[in-house]
Amino acid sequence: MRVSGRNARFQQWEALLRNRTKRQRRGEFLVQGVRPIAMAIEHGWQIRELLYDTDVQLSGWAREALDTVRAEKFAVSRELMHELGGKADAVPELLAVVGLPEDDLRRIPAGPTMLTVVFDRPTSPGNIGTLIRSADAFGASGVIVTGHAADVYDPKVVRASTGSLFALPVVRAPSPQAVLSWVADLRANGIGIGVVGADEHGALDAAEYALTQPTLLLIGNETTGLSVGWRESCDQLVRIPMSGAASSLNAAAAATVVLYESARQRGSSLAGRRGGGGGPAGEPDTDRRGQ
Repeated sequence: MRVSGRNARFQQWEALLRNRTKRQRRGEFLVQGVRPIAMAIEHGWQIRELLYDTDVQLSGWAREALDTVRAEKFAVSRELMHELGGKADAVPELLAVVGLPEDDLRRIPAGPTMLTVVFDRPTSPGNIGTLIRSADAFGASGVIVTGHAADVYDPKVVRASTGSLFALPVVRAPSPQAVLSWVADLRANGIGIGVVGADEHGALDAAEYALTQPTLLLIGNETTGLSVGWRESCDQLVRIPMSGAASSLNAAAAATVVLYESARQRGSSLAGRRGGGGGPAGEPDTDRRGQ
């Protein structure tokens, strides 16, 4: 099918980029970027539609995706692809409409080595995406976003995660109670998971806590930190020692430090896990912004 004007189909795609309610109602979101699309395909996400630029010779990667992925295909004019692509200075050759997974905590692998990160009420899509990227890089088993928060499927989250959103389970939960009920079930099944909050007033340095055990790591809201409910549910609060003039770390940065400490304790070998940051067709990983 060809789309060359701002018809009803184009308006649906545009709404997926800008409107959280429309994404949830339709159960899908629009994915930009070579690496995120490639990761969605590689990890078996439901690709519902593929949009491609009608005015350029497509790369081998894009042609292969169009030939092999079972999805509805749309030939879209270059002008409209530019509008949907999210970059002022570039036109994507391919975009994807991807189905939303269930927000089911059972998607997160449970076991004696599990490390799951909870991000409590984050307001910044960039912070969510960066935390997901760090969780993926340092071997976490999943990420849970709780409470009233920015949307996990906002385009800014997907871009900041550089595709890691598709590589590990990311689940939304309405409240701490839903997660703590899941934790109770894990403990009843013999998984002694500890609930650990990152907090500047923690009693232990992160390096002093045994992050080798099954762990639920809590990261608080960027401004207010952990909620009272989460704080009271912690088995331990840990701090990140700092010596400079900064009073605190960005929430995603704090999560990254503790995730690295966990990987260090667990002796994780990160080299070669995924062959570096380059995307398919030789695309470099140029996102160094973090947010």
